[in-house]
Amino acid sequence: MAMRTAHSRFASCLAVASLGLATALTAGCTTVQAPSAAQAGQAAPTVQSVSIAMADGTAGALLFTPAGTGPWPAVLLFGDASGLRPAFADIGRELAARGYVVLVPNEFYRSVALDGSAATAAPALPASETFQRGQQWRALATDDAVMADSRAYIAWLDSQASVDHAARAGAVGYDIGAAHAFLAARALPARIGVVAAAHPSAIATTRDNSPHLFVAQSQAAYLVQLAAPDDEREPEDKTDLRNAFSAAGLDATVSVVPAAHGFAVADQAGYDAAASHAFLEETAGLLDAILK
Repeated sequence: MAMRTAHSRFASCLAVASLGLATALTAGCTTVQAPSAAQAGQAAPTVQSVSIAMADGTAGALLFTPAGTGPWPAVLLFGDASGLRPAFADIGRELAARGYVVLVPNEFYRSVALDGSAATAAPALPASETFQRGQQWRALATDDAVMADSRAYIAWLDSQASVDHAARAGAVGYDIGAAHAFLAARALPARIGVVAAAHPSAIATTRDNSPHLFVAQSQAAYLVQLAAPDDEREPEDKTDLRNAFSAAGLDATVSVVPAAHGFAVADQAGYDAAASHAFLEETAGLLDAILK
């Protein structure tokens, strides 16, 4: 996809500066350069803290925009049950460096206000407390709510001059965010062209609302990377997913990664740098093939 006219930045913002896993929010309306997540030889993407008016309230989010002249395809990035935080800001920056406008929303805005600055995952809290808190946050993020939110996020992105709204968009999800990415593709079948899921949770269950049962309502290409311990615990999931994609006639790759759950998120105990990098490389390759 050829680069086209110069675009204006979203002006009403808080500038966000991030270094590693420590992100500081600074009041003001100046867009600053995010540090070195850009590919070699490229300027770093810019990052802004934005607020999006939703039917059920206001969702905070981080918006990453590539350096240079757009517009660019959009990507929704859904995090895990510990919510919007610096680890996902880092992932958003990496995807933006590859030529995508990336929105990382607080998908639990109905339950908690998160701006991406706090380290909300373990070891900030004991794992048991993190799990219980995540269950509480997720209670209001029902399937219908997440699908409505996805439509609102894409509509907001399409209002930005930096976004190529004629191109298809991507949805990338980690852990429970993978289920949200599946729901986004179901909610916006003509718009979401790629779904990528790292160590997913709750995408192939025995419940009648399991996301894998509805993939025929989407028109996306799928990349699913299961963590080895999850596959050992639920070995039939990969088969259920493959069968669902095949029956729907969708292009999909479902694989098992020899790494722990959380392998793709830097603040998780199971983080595996090589596996995380490999997931991002495969995700970027699929996004490039479908969206550009």
